[in-house]
Amino acid sequence: MNCRVFYHDNCFDGACSASLFTKFHRECIGTAASFDYVGMKHKAGNLFEDDEFQVDGENAIVDFKYSPSPLVTWWFDHHQSAFTTPEDEAEFRAGQVNPDGTPGPKAMREFFDPKYTSCTTWIAHIASTKFGMDVSGLKELLHWADIVDGAKYESAKAAVEMEAPAMKITMVIESAPTSALVQRFIPLMTTMSLQEVLDQPFVQELIGPLMEKHWEGVELIRERSYLERGVITFDITDQPTEGYNKFIPYYLHPEGTYNVGLSKSSFRNKISVGTNPWTKKPASELANIAAICERFGGGGHARVGAVSFPVEKEEEARMAAAQIVMELRDREE
Repeated sequence: MNCRVFYHDNCFDGACSASLFTKFHRECIGTAASFDYVGMKHKAGNLFEDDEFQVDGENAIVDFKYSPSPLVTWWFDHHQSAFTTPEDEAEFRAGQVNPDGTPGPKAMREFFDPKYTSCTTWIAHIASTKFGMDVSGLKELLHWADIVDGAKYESAKAAVEMEAPAMKITMVIESAPTSALVQRFIPLMTTMSLQEVLDQPFVQELIGPLMEKHWEGVELIRERSYLERGVITFDITDQPTEGYNKFIPYYLHPEGTYNVGLSKSSFRNKISVGTNPWTKKPASELANIAAICERFGGGGHARVGAVSFPVEKEEEARMAAAQIVMELRDREE
């Protein structure tokens, strides 16, 4: 039997989650003879197509939104905006607990907790506490999954200048033009140190050109971005890109509290909304970014989120971005 793993594409935590889920399934479940992977990206409209789920095998979703499809066997997520509709959330809750209070039919198959910084550490917690998996050899991976997905870098300089192996690997994954490249990382993340992953020839041949492109991106955002009333804004839709380092705005404008960036890729217009991880403001005063993004059809975490629009809806994306900017600026007054 095959297990198909749907994971958050172009995301370090997504690749780590897919790798850890595969290791968990092999060691603790053992019903799959093979695994294949499908990279998922947030976009306008349906996120899952019914024909993507296999009928004669298992389907797992990690680090991505819930699907109510009865073909889904496993689900792990930690995003605050994990459910597309209230009905989806109600179905998930109903599968967790029976009316008599006993564990529901999905209690040992679907797992959600938005308090976890990364989905990788959430999977590790469930695998170790509920299935007895030994995760002691994964300390480096879990450490960096939390740092990368939780933006827990010691400084904007560390996040943008990317000296650590995990940071360079993140750059390659986030910049990957195809899911096939990201999927080359998945088998490696739980079998090698991050330095060993970075040393792989297929990774090394990409580092030089990507670092050059990265610094070009820094200069482009330096030219386009400005800070007003605590909010950093920029629009680079005329320079299509599949991704950029999301900490560049705080590297250039360290005094900013929020960032709203508008970009375009081959398949969407994207509004990226974030909170400066190094802001001195107390958490109680900060906006819930996921809640703001959800109002425009997006989502994310309390401190970072995004909204996607179809590639032909650039003006709608620009109008939504302007509304988000004004809301955040008003909070800063």
